[in-house]
Amino acid sequence: MTTRTFVDRVKVNISAGDGGDGCVAFRREKYVPKGGPAGGNGGHGGSVYILASNDIDSLIDLYYQPHQRAEHGVPGQGKQRHGKGGRDLHIPVPCGTVVKSVDSGEVVGEVVEDGDSLLIARGGKGGWGNMRFTSSTHQAPRESTPGEKGEVRCVLLELKTVADVGLVGYPNAGKSTLLSRISHAHPKIAPYPFTTLNPVIGTVEYEDFNKLRVADIPGLIDGAHKGVGLGYEFLRHIERSRFLVFVIDMAGVDGRNPSHDFESLRKELQLYREDLAVRPYLVVANRMDDPASKKKLSDFERETGEKPVPVSAMKGTGIAGLKEKLHDFFWMETGRNFMP
Repeated sequence: MTTRTFVDRVKVNISAGDGGDGCVAFRREKYVPKGGPAGGNGGHGGSVYILASNDIDSLIDLYYQPHQRAEHGVPGQGKQRHGKGGRDLHIPVPCGTVVKSVDSGEVVGEVVEDGDSLLIARGGKGGWGNMRFTSSTHQAPRESTPGEKGEVRCVLLELKTVADVGLVGYPNAGKSTLLSRISHAHPKIAPYPFTTLNPVIGTVEYEDFNKLRVADIPGLIDGAHKGVGLGYEFLRHIERSRFLVFVIDMAGVDGRNPSHDFESLRKELQLYREDLAVRPYLVVANRMDDPASKKKLSDFERETGEKPVPVSAMKGTGIAGLKEKLHDFFWMETGRNFMP
């Protein structure tokens, strides 16, 4: 099975369509020696829109096709025929895509929900044909106007994953295994750091037909807010999560301290964005199948004041309780049903 490269940032050159030129023409029919002006207007050029779609999860297509152009308007013709307008171009992107101007660095806008549309470049207006200049004192005009040029812009598209829950933890904390247990997602799982290089979305389904979108964010390390490791390239995928789940390796593999890991993760998020420090969260104590985890869990609770949800993602124990906890926690924090 082949996998597609994940791209979450791409620069795109966008050109709206030019308007068609107006036409200069006169009626030349038998027995109508002075038929009058009959040049039609040019068609408007097509505009370019960014369109959010749930069917797309990466900007890879635009990476390989960075030049996007809408259709030009058709010039006007004789016999009072107006030119056809150019078709608008709708560029499908993943939900959560932010559009920035490359020249100014300013945010042009964003598309978050499925079906959201954002105008990026407006098509040029069609030119006027000579029949538009007819008046009582100017009955045989030979004037026309050219079509306007369409807007041309260079924009930077950045994807910020949209999910209800963001899984946060150090590399090898078991986030990918946990996601595979609570959802139908199949992230890459391997016993080495940074197995997850791209955000992976899984959907937790419940008997009451509610659904919860969970994002497995690549593992963070100290200094991530400065770009260390995978750094802020992937920290931005946490921004749109409605609440966070800290996945802590309670076994303390490689001499790690679970309490220190938890506090360090929270600090990294706060240094990246202040509002992440007050984002609602749950703590999951993973690898509770390890004999040393029970004692370390007790120390963790005493040192942090947190009450983690104990699970073993590898063995599958505690998963049903965690799913129920996520269900209740989301309802309590939002006061509404999940995403449809």
